[in-house]
Amino acid sequence: MGSFKISGGNKLKGELIPQGAKNEALQVLSAVLLTADEVVINNIPNIVDVNKLIDLLKDLGVKVNKLKKDGSWSFKADDLDLNFLNSKEFRKKGSALRGSIMIIGPLLTRFGKGYIPSPGGDKIGRRRLDTHFIGFEKLGAKFEYLKDENFYKVKAGRLTGSFMLLEEASVTGTANILMAASMALGTTTIYNAACEPYVQQLCQMLLSMGAKISGIGSNLLIVEGVDSLKGCNHTCLPDMIEVGSFMALAALTESEITIKGAGIKHLGIIPLTFEKLGMSFIIKDDDIFIPSQRHYEIESFIDGSMLTIADAPWPGLTPDLLSVILVMATQAKGNVLIHQKMFESRLFFVDNLIDMGAQIILCDPHRATVMGLDRRMPLRGIQMTSPDIRAGVSLLIAALSAQGTSTIHNIEQIDRGYQNIEKRLIALGADIERI
Repeated sequence: MGSFKISGGNKLKGELIPQGAKNEALQVLSAVLLTADEVVINNIPNIVDVNKLIDLLKDLGVKVNKLKKDGSWSFKADDLDLNFLNSKEFRKKGSALRGSIMIIGPLLTRFGKGYIPSPGGDKIGRRRLDTHFIGFEKLGAKFEYLKDENFYKVKAGRLTGSFMLLEEASVTGTANILMAASMALGTTTIYNAACEPYVQQLCQMLLSMGAKISGIGSNLLIVEGVDSLKGCNHTCLPDMIEVGSFMALAALTESEITIKGAGIKHLGIIPLTFEKLGMSFIIKDDDIFIPSQRHYEIESFIDGSMLTIADAPWPGLTPDLLSVILVMATQAKGNVLIHQKMFESRLFFVDNLIDMGAQIILCDPHRATVMGLDRRMPLRGIQMTSPDIRAGVSLLIAALSAQGTSTIHNIEQIDRGYQNIEKRLIALGADIERI
């Protein structure tokens, strides 16, 4: 298990370029299984979760080549070894990555079967897979769950288009069903579909491969199935979660940071949310300039009541940013209620922040009230352990602002979602050592 040793209190200065979007990359990498033609994907982040999926594609028989341009790869799924799906190695590798669930849709629609072990990932609470498999059943697949083996199977002849109302606007569920429906017979209507930029990007990629999809960007997607799909060239967006993480980092550490190529038009209400937290920044073209700020004050609602920041399906605030927003609020002026609606274990990392001197009341598994200290009492360095990707980077941000030395264990969780994070921050003046 690796660790970061952080000496906090340094003000950072310089430019950061966000990596390619992790959540998009996992979707579009799975989509290469839809065609025997070559697919080129650009701006793929070099992070653990994405690299695990690329290795899984290789094991399935996909021809994978890293291109000269950094972050660009080519894939050709023209000679797959579907017997690998029955191997012990597949069960081991597939269960180590939650994103592996999205290979089922492409395999099912192209080859008539898709298997997956119960996937891993963050330990942030229950993450149901019902939406995926109910959607496949609506398309005509037969579902089997081998409880003793914790293994899922779906099989079908050619899938048939159907109307479906998703019981939750699952991003990965919508992506999986979209890919399955792309070559189904007839028309598939998906209501209450997720419409995050990741899903929009997947739709654009499928269109370039020859799919027929309308309603992109809304929660009502209509897919007219085609007989086959072709290759394409696709580029991933900048990672909006990393953009938000860097904004919180700049505020908490009083740093002057420019985020280059932030993908402004795809950030939704993220900039507005940081404005509500009192943060000042300047948007110019596609860059965000954040000046060093000694103070930032949390707004109240117009009736004077305490601000609530809550996650919601897009175009609401992504739940992946609530952890860093909570950390940023610890040194703001004013109070805020953080309401994490989706995952019941995601706020438990606040015990570490309380040990660092933050004033936080954990109301229940979903809500925490943060009383901003307005820098009257800096956070102090402690030893802690990263429970998941977003909590891990939040604790890293807290440690960078704290007085004294902090140690964060289990940093493999951070590596799953953030590319060369310590090297990029060291270049701006951070004092981080990987142990």
